[in-house]
Amino acid sequence: MSRLHLHLLSDSTGETLEVIAKSCLAQFDDVEALRHLWPMVRSEGHLDRVLDDIERRPGLVLYTLVNSNIRRELEQKCRKRGIHAVSALDPVVDALSAVLGQEAKARPGRQHALDAAYFARVDAIQFTIAHDDGIGSDNWEEADVVLAGVSRTSKTPTSIYLANRGFKVANIPLVPESPPPANLFALKHPMVVGLTTNPERLIQIRRNRLLTLNQAPETDYVDQEAVNAELAFARRLFADNGWPVIDVTRRSIEETAYAIVKLCEQRSDAAEDA
Repeated sequence: MSRLHLHLLSDSTGETLEVIAKSCLAQFDDVEALRHLWPMVRSEGHLDRVLDDIERRPGLVLYTLVNSNIRRELEQKCRKRGIHAVSALDPVVDALSAVLGQEAKARPGRQHALDAAYFARVDAIQFTIAHDDGIGSDNWEEADVVLAGVSRTSKTPTSIYLANRGFKVANIPLVPESPPPANLFALKHPMVVGLTTNPERLIQIRRNRLLTLNQAPETDYVDQEAVNAELAFARRLFADNGWPVIDVTRRSIEETAYAIVKLCEQRSDAAEDA
């Protein structure tokens, strides 16, 4: 097991660095990464105090600093102290600058500004929470995506993930004994997406759910024939209405959400072409 002190040094919150570090560390096995976050470093005095601490626990410094003087001080002092430092965003910013033909704005934390996109994302999250599990069907037309599927096909977590990407999402559980509201079949704006899964995997997930709730482990909820009937009912509904279907059996929430985003993009592109 390799041990690494990873110092994340930023003139903003450091959230971007944490995401980058997590993604990069996932490519390595048997590494114990001790992460040290140093946010809001915007003066040479603050930088010196941080470097004194880093020198006591040497490792890799990953940084995002837009102030050229602070950057220069960091790079020079890291070299003198034998500390390896890497700018996390420089290659991408340089490439964008070349392609766009303009200089980057040197503003710390600019990506966290409370702009229109931020408020749109907050609105999407509020809408999605208010339209979980079949609630609020009267205004589903305002949604960007409506997810349909039997119980425990990851509708809610996928909805929340998409909401954080700015999509207004509603979701509805499909139950053979209780047909969905008629307006589901008349929606124009939202993309309705069906979620399905392997019956054996679904039964396993449902059993775990029942155990967590201390409920009886043997009910129709986990009966093989009943589950098969539920999934068949959902598949017929998807096919009859021409809705795209995603099998979530071997997909993470992120992978399912990405597939839905791609479907939305393809629909948008097709509408533009038309």
